[in-house]
Amino acid sequence: MCSTATTTDTGRPGPAHRVPVVVYAPDPLSREGVLSQLRRHPELELRTAGGPGTVALLVGETLDESALTRLRRVVRGEGARAVLVVGEIREAELLDVIECGVGAIVWRQEATAHRLAQAVLSAARGEGDLPADLLGRLIEQVGTLHRGAAGHSGAPAVGLLPREVDVLRLVADGLDTSEIAGKLSYSERTIKNVMHGLTTRLHLRNRAHAVAYALREGYI
Repeated sequence: MCSTATTTDTGRPGPAHRVPVVVYAPDPLSREGVLSQLRRHPELELRTAGGPGTVALLVGETLDESALTRLRRVVRGEGARAVLVVGEIREAELLDVIECGVGAIVWRQEATAHRLAQAVLSAARGEGDLPADLLGRLIEQVGTLHRGAAGHSGAPAVGLLPREVDVLRLVADGLDTSEIAGKLSYSERTIKNVMHGLTTRLHLRNRAHAVAYALREGYI
């Protein structure tokens, strides 16, 4: 039987059940600082190269063009899930970042070991993890775009089912899978199946992208 172990950032073999993470940072000091935080969590496996099934953690103060280019490459080109650790995001970049496939964002000033691990694990599960203030900005921005769209009927070509809308409303409120299941009296498996079904059908990248879609189309 062949081994399922993989090589980690430290050179030691790691078990396959851990979440593989690769860190991209603008300088060696920032990268090592993030790695030292992540090493405190044995459920994470640090790697030096990304790919499908990997969580790419991208660190930067702002989103300059090189950072956006790398983000598109790791998500669309390599098939990784993305966590963004930044100091600020400009309004013009917010929706683009979400639609690019970023499901988890952490402010640099809040990037503790626990917070980084939480965001990585959420991204690995395909769940959204946005700061509350950033989610509010996203809702406001998408609402403005929706209201300003000339001749928009409010009924998209491919609609959402009532149960999907109920789930997405609670996702937009910041609830996790177990909390949504409790609110709607469904099992966690049902909630995961609802999210998987709508993201697959509508070609959405993750929960945050699904919320942005629902907001833009006037469902929530």
